[in-house]
Amino acid sequence: MLLKKNAKLVLEDGYVFYGSSFAAEKSVAGEVVFSTGMVGYPESFTDPSYKGQILCLTYPLIGNYGVPSDEKDVFGIPKNFESSKIHIQGLVISDYSFEYSHWNAKKSLAEWLKENNIPGIFDVDTRELTKKIREKGAMLGKIIIDDKDVEFYDPNKVDIVKEVSVKKPIIYDSISNKSITIDENSIINQINYENKNKNKTVILVDVGVKNNIIRNLIKRNLTVIRVPYDYDFFKFDFDGLVISNGPGDPKMCKKTIYNVKKAIDKEIPIFGICLGNQLLALAAGADTYKLKYGHRSQNQPCIMEGTKRCFITTQNHGFAVDTKTLPKDWEPLFTNANDNTNEGIRHKTKPFISVQWHPEHSPGPRDTEFLFDEFVETLRNKK
Repeated sequence: MLLKKNAKLVLEDGYVFYGSSFAAEKSVAGEVVFSTGMVGYPESFTDPSYKGQILCLTYPLIGNYGVPSDEKDVFGIPKNFESSKIHIQGLVISDYSFEYSHWNAKKSLAEWLKENNIPGIFDVDTRELTKKIREKGAMLGKIIIDDKDVEFYDPNKVDIVKEVSVKKPIIYDSISNKSITIDENSIINQINYENKNKNKTVILVDVGVKNNIIRNLIKRNLTVIRVPYDYDFFKFDFDGLVISNGPGDPKMCKKTIYNVKKAIDKEIPIFGICLGNQLLALAAGADTYKLKYGHRSQNQPCIMEGTKRCFITTQNHGFAVDTKTLPKDWEPLFTNANDNTNEGIRHKTKPFISVQWHPEHSPGPRDTEFLFDEFVETLRNKK
């Protein structure tokens, strides 16, 4: 199918890539990043960590297996997506497949993008675009459809986590298999009372959480209390703390860092994932910095410190922990084999651990799901 070249990607340095629109007829701006993953676009596009970003996919053929159903589980969580909507600002690809085929597909990628009002352009030289980002670093850009211009937008300069975090606490009860939105202190007191003789309870700080993190906690018989990023969660009775993935600069999450610091002082077991790794580091007193072009794919190799063991991981982040600034009672846990950046930290004697990748996968290899098991074991051994 031939479409007119009515779309273009304009980078902040003035470079222009021309292409054709196949999704929403809407001009947008954001940070231009790339992912080297070959599959998994339904999960990636619904990952809140991509909020504010224009995503370039390096794999040349996109859309050939369509989009799955929006079926939900007993908790109301979509089974096939990582949140309730698409979070990327826009999509840039090389070749769009107008014909799709998959046993679980319910619609085309173009239909799904249009439903979510997300622009997508194809027939772009994504290889050249990726090389440019690798050489010059991630940069701002804008997709312009039919010459309808917009201003550049930097998602790292705003409190973007506020836009993706849940607005009110939600409890996921692994015993009754139901979820409840929490509104009042009376309900909180009731939950605290009911939880005393139940399964272990964890606070999940939602700074842009993926659904599969929630699934992995629930299936390990944990009661999960999901709270907004700036919520005072110490009003609950709980056994451990999980800090989720999410978008943007971790230093913008000042209230989250403050609350995590309080949890460290109380020696509550902590497990951080992706952005959660950076937030734990900042709460511990370390520093973070922006990577040149980040890590986004399902094929990132991470080596466990002190060993030769390497895990292939799923990642989506643009910032990293500066291990040189870690306090003396903290240490690196994993290192990226490609660029030697940090992929996890831990406290030397206390139950605080975090990783920079996504052990919950979706998409990607499931090799490191054992980290959830180790965290649960920490909760069981808590005195």
